[in-house]
Amino acid sequence: MRAMTITKSLFFTLTALSASFPAGAADLLETYHAAQSQDAVFAAARATHQAGQEKLPQGRSLLLPSVNLSANSTFNDNSIKYQGTTPFSSGTSRFNSHGYGVNLTQPLFRQQNWMAYTEAGLQVAQADAQFNGAEQDLILRVAQAYFDVLIAQDSVQLAEAQKTAISEQLEQAKRNFEVGTATITDTYEAQARYDLVDAQEIAAQSNLEVKKRTLQQLTNTMPGDLRQLGQQFKLEALQPSDMEKWVDEAQQHNSQLAVAQAAAELAGKEVARNRGGHYPTLDLVANYSENFANGGSLGVGSDSRNAAVGVQLNMPLFQGGAIQSKVREAEANRNRAGEELETARRNIALQTRQAYLGVVNGIAQVKALQQALKSSESLLEASKLGQEVGVRTNLDVLNAQQQLYSTRRDLYQAEYNYLISQLRLKAAVGTLVEDDIAKVNQALY
Repeated sequence: MRAMTITKSLFFTLTALSASFPAGAADLLETYHAAQSQDAVFAAARATHQAGQEKLPQGRSLLLPSVNLSANSTFNDNSIKYQGTTPFSSGTSRFNSHGYGVNLTQPLFRQQNWMAYTEAGLQVAQADAQFNGAEQDLILRVAQAYFDVLIAQDSVQLAEAQKTAISEQLEQAKRNFEVGTATITDTYEAQARYDLVDAQEIAAQSNLEVKKRTLQQLTNTMPGDLRQLGQQFKLEALQPSDMEKWVDEAQQHNSQLAVAQAAAELAGKEVARNRGGHYPTLDLVANYSENFANGGSLGVGSDSRNAAVGVQLNMPLFQGGAIQSKVREAEANRNRAGEELETARRNIALQTRQAYLGVVNGIAQVKALQQALKSSESLLEASKLGQEVGVRTNLDVLNAQQQLYSTRRDLYQAEYNYLISQLRLKAAVGTLVEDDIAKVNQALY
């Protein structure tokens, strides 16, 4: 009965420790919202996305007219000396001349400009895919950092609970030695185990501080109490249950793959754009100018106005082989982008399969550890009862306690890994959104 009472006290100690966080503790969704506004990596991705949106108006501008205004004002000091017989007299004239002009150029045919405009659309799509990937990456980083803090807290709490249990076992060994029912070896064994778990507690506390600082880096605030997994935590089988269907989905919607596809298309259009350097260009040109001078070489001033409209054809003939070289360079880059796209496809398929197996195996592992925890609790009960009747030693009890706490810690870790694998699988197929964080958040209390 005494052994059973001790075991129950350990169970209630662990339960009390796991429920020690106040109702006002921050949850995963709140932490994610804080990271959205505070994480420097995500802020940089947002700025990059905003910059990428400007590629389209820049590309469009190459097809629209350009208008330039020019103006001048000049002081002239001319000295003229005529040779021979002339009706004009030599002399010096000083006068001011000024004027302005407006020039308009409207591209009619410029192959390179048109290809640059089509590339701009792909660049915007690429920027959108990159930002979508950054949003999903933020969810994963926040969830990973959040659960890392939780498992670090669990490790500290389990070390404290185990230390308390071993302390009770140590005191019991000392009493039994004093009354002559046990040897000093039992005391040494308990003391050695106590010292070991004391060191483990120090390491766990240090690790907890590191994990909190990692989460702080995302939210720019030192985390306080965090909500833990509660009774709402449930294991859910994947739908669909066919791994290859998840891979097919990833091949269509994964953000990283979308970026690689856009890069491959851009590389192909870059070849066409550079080949356009061989093509002629045709522009509509118009200009208007007025010039005024209050003097001149003949001693009189003049005002002039000029307006002109026409078309201008330019035909590149030879540029030292630069265009051919750029085409060859673009073709090589196109081949590289194609290989990188194939690499991305293979990597995404691998990541999707890994995440899928992480969820499936995670479910099996959690169930196995739940059963192992029950068995470990029964083993500890039996070991304590066996010690009472003399068929188990103090070392057996200490080993049973160690197994119980190790199993409980492994169970916590498996539960967190299962949740992370779920998020990673959705990120792999490109469907990870805030609602998925909210769903995981419902399992916290």
